Amino acid sequence: MQDIEAIGAVISQPQTVLITTHQNPDADAMGSSLGLAGYLRKKGHRVTVVTPTDYSQNLHWLSGNDDVIAFDEKVRVSVNQLINETDVIFCLDFSSLDRIRELAPMVRQSRARKILIDHHLEPESFADLALWDPIAAATAELVFRLIIELGDKDLIDIPIAECLYSGLMTDTGSFRHSNTTGNVHRMAAELVDLKIDVSSIHRRIFDNVTLDKFRLLGYVLNEKLKVLPQYKFAYITLTDAELKRYRSKTGDTEGMVNYALAVEGVVMAAILIDRVDEIRLSFRSVGDFSVRDLASKHFDGGGHRSAAGGRSKLSLAETEQKLLAIIPEYQQQLLETV
Repeated sequence: MQDIEAIGAVISQPQTVLITTHQNPDADAMGSSLGLAGYLRKKGHRVTVVTPTDYSQNLHWLSGNDDVIAFDEKVRVSVNQLINETDVIFCLDFSSLDRIRELAPMVRQSRARKILIDHHLEPESFADLALWDPIAAATAELVFRLIIELGDKDLIDIPIAECLYSGLMTDTGSFRHSNTTGNVHRMAAELVDLKIDVSSIHRRIFDNVTLDKFRLLGYVLNEKLKVLPQYKFAYITLTDAELKRYRSKTGDTEGMVNYALAVEGVVMAAILIDRVDEIRLSFRSVGDFSVRDLASKHFDGGGHRSAAGGRSKLSLAETEQKLLAIIPEYQQQLLETV
């Protein structure tokens, strides 16, 4: 579903625009949102980016960050008013409104034109228009496609390019995941040609780690990583008390599951995190094994074949036991995956 011409018609005249993305936004969520915001401002729109939660400090350098509104109770009334008064709402990098938490009913009830830009499977039918492509490596790739196909490449300056490159780089695992296509490299090349500093972008996102986060990672690798070689499976559990002990902040557990997947012989990995109100699960896999199917079937989740998430209302211990009871169902598939 690629309503590019129709989206172009909607944004052809200056309007009030709100951009939102999923909870705990990552670099693709923030990069695509802020990149789109920069582009729309150049076209004369009044743009506000609202996130359903806060996000990692290593993304705060992105252009436009200082004007982002991170939703909490203190801004509920003003955000609700903003949503009611906006003309267009762009929903980026999520396929279901429950991914924006308390913003969901406000967005659903808004009379604004809703536009979805996303690459996740099975999008919920809430948007009036959509630029949706599950083959795209990142939502940033779709924002770039929109700008190019509307003939506005000349509006992409270095700040916008940095935002879009950040999303593309991170959602492809620094261009090493299987979603790294020729189109991905061509887009990256066009952004690099605009004279962005790719080394600086990589450093600010990946080499900007607090001491607390390093200590949490050390604890996880030494004490919490469990490997089940009979299933080619590894996983991590983290309690709320452990997160507090290491003064964990938003984003500190981002990517931690990849360390479990990096263990020799492992083809599927998971991390289970106690977020007090629910247990959040993140899954990763290699080869043809679909963690999306597992997450969707058992943990009210979804995502991509090799990267998915889920949730559980059980306790952390009960969720762990549920997962361990499920894994044998997939033993043959896991053992056959290389």
